[in-house]
Amino acid sequence: MKKKNWIIMVVCAVLMSLVFIPAALAERGVTDTEIRIGQWGPQTGPAALWGAVARGTGCYFNMINAEGGIHGRKIKYFLRDDGYMPPRTKAIAKELVEDKKIFAFASGVGSATGMAVKKYLHKNKVPWVGPAAGSTHWAYPPTKYLFATYPLYCNEASILVNYAIKKMGKKKIAFFYQNDDYGKEGLYGAQLALEKLGMKLVAEVSAEVLDTDLSAHCMKLKAANPDCVINWLLPKQGAIILGTAAKMGFKPQWMTSSTLSDTAVMFKITKGLYKDVYYTCFAEAPDSPHPLMRKYKEAQEKYAPKDRWGIFFYAGFYFVEPMVEALKRCGRDLTAEKFIKAMEGIKDFQGIGPKISYGPNKRQGTSASFVGKCGDGGKFLRISDWMPSDINVKQVIKRAYNR
Repeated sequence: MKKKNWIIMVVCAVLMSLVFIPAALAERGVTDTEIRIGQWGPQTGPAALWGAVARGTGCYFNMINAEGGIHGRKIKYFLRDDGYMPPRTKAIAKELVEDKKIFAFASGVGSATGMAVKKYLHKNKVPWVGPAAGSTHWAYPPTKYLFATYPLYCNEASILVNYAIKKMGKKKIAFFYQNDDYGKEGLYGAQLALEKLGMKLVAEVSAEVLDTDLSAHCMKLKAANPDCVINWLLPKQGAIILGTAAKMGFKPQWMTSSTLSDTAVMFKITKGLYKDVYYTCFAEAPDSPHPLMRKYKEAQEKYAPKDRWGIFFYAGFYFVEPMVEALKRCGRDLTAEKFIKAMEGIKDFQGIGPKISYGPNKRQGTSASFVGKCGDGGKFLRISDWMPSDINVKQVIKRAYNR
């Protein structure tokens, strides 16, 4: 009887090892040969210009795979078009997590689209690196699986304010913004930067996303007689306001966020009015001699020759450079938990953007941007070094969301 019980125990132990050991070792989205990574990005619709981000990430992963992958694993990349529509983003996240079993999400354009899936990704313990939007929602408060690389809109605004006043001698700043979180975070960043200098905006004018006639808005701005106007708009409205102002004979110094830093495109759609507009930028200039930029440009020519080399395309590289660095640091024993630890250990990492650092309670990688200027023919001109912001982000959040 004892012998029979012993045999039963041995058989049960063997069966348990067969059932439970593989389950314990299995990691969603990771096999012996691949790491599955997904991204949503608007390939169609009103924000299709920014869809280049997702294609740039795909090019980056192709380059890495061609170099042998990461510790013997190739990246299997899943790109889905959400058309900049949050309900579609939700469906994409669910499909990629539950059907395709991805390990992590890379980037993903948009604040509203990202917010639509933020809780879902956290609940399912899906690492997410480099949302392509400068919202405070990603890192304040910090959440375990999410790491931001895009400089905050409020920080960009404060950098522009300081540059306009301290470097250009401007004294009367107005702010024209989209009436949503994107625009308001820029507005409050500008307000705080001016308050630190003992100044205030001379005008704050908002526009709705669907507004196309900006005549009344421009009249309000002109009436305040500013010597500088900072725009926080989508590309279409950014072009409309310059055309409207030109017709009115209104000629302040124009500044804008990194969302309108594709100077070649903006110069074209404004029919040259974008010349001399100043903007913030999160990554090297398109013609930068930086070794990584040269390497990435060669990758674009090889793997994505139909795509135009521009700021949003190679942003797809920049936003996920820390992700690749953390994957390398994990070695062969890759799990979500080890990946998070590796991300938290990143300090002063620099690829083609500013230095990036994270920590156990730090999920915003940087506050720095540089200032650029649109030159002749839409040429991208870098005119400053990396500049950190000096405002208190928590004060912006309190003004914007009372939290």
